[in-house]
Amino acid sequence: MIRLLLPLLFCSAALAHPDHGTEPGESPESAVRTGNGAWQYEVVPGWGALPDGKPIGPTHGSVVIDAKTGKVYVSTDAPHGILVYQADGSFAGAIAPECQGFHAMAVREEEGRTVIYGAQLAGPHPFRVCKIDTDGKVLLEISQKTAGDVQGGWKGLTAVAVAPDGSIFCSMGYGAQFIHKFDAAGKHLKSFGGRGKDDGKTNCSHGMAIDTRFGDPRLLVCDRENRRLVHFDLEGNWIGVHATHLRRPCSVSILGDHCAVAELEARVTILDRDGAPVAFLGDNPDKGQWAKFPVAPADMKPGIFTAPHGLSFDKDGNLYVQDWNQTGRVTKLRKSSL
Repeated sequence: MIRLLLPLLFCSAALAHPDHGTEPGESPESAVRTGNGAWQYEVVPGWGALPDGKPIGPTHGSVVIDAKTGKVYVSTDAPHGILVYQADGSFAGAIAPECQGFHAMAVREEEGRTVIYGAQLAGPHPFRVCKIDTDGKVLLEISQKTAGDVQGGWKGLTAVAVAPDGSIFCSMGYGAQFIHKFDAAGKHLKSFGGRGKDDGKTNCSHGMAIDTRFGDPRLLVCDRENRRLVHFDLEGNWIGVHATHLRRPCSVSILGDHCAVAELEARVTILDRDGAPVAFLGDNPDKGQWAKFPVAPADMKPGIFTAPHGLSFDKDGNLYVQDWNQTGRVTKLRKSSL
């Protein structure tokens, strides 16, 4: 059950050009905007603010959308766990305090209900993958104990993705860089990858998504410190590099033929199906704020990112972006009609 709670969030609804934000009642012409071409967005001011106005707590995690209800799930490193919002930003409660520290999440529908998979890096139960329902009940757990003696060890868990057949992929992006594949029941099947710059290797396999844009589903991996996105097939075979010259990509969300990439160095980039950039969102001109955790709310500008870490498209093409930040920051970008 969702627990209504009123502790923590400064949701700096920020992202775009360095203009001022829009207060309630102001005209649309004064809204903060970002992007270019077909990918132009407007910042939704104050989206996700808690009723008591407090900050949400440290954000080092992810954002996912329930396609059935439109609800938005935001993971935090705070004791309340995962915050739940309506699409309009109203606070619906919090779930799964034992899942504090979900570094990444994936959402899907299984047997008629929405479930969330989380890669738990911190909190009371670090280094485990959990499947939970939307009330926060744990349905499946993969831990060091259940995974067994996997290649490269079981430390530094950063990402989780789930294939159409229910296979579960998790990555040790803060560890030995191996990606582990499990079946839908949590049985270990294989491991692949490892640390490096060559084909088939990564250097901080930080985020992952299942990519269905090319026929057979693929695993799209954010190879953060190699500053690229790479593809593997679902058996762990190397396919190739999808995009390069990124600013430390942390996570990716796919919509149609395009994907949005959260880059830790203060930008979100939209890539086309060929991996070419078509738009840049919230690019921060102050390099002193790039990839910085302790940036204070007063120093964060509407329309400007500091350290994008998690993000998700909704079905309408709006973007929800979480910065890595000690106070907590989530932004909704509303897709502009041209």
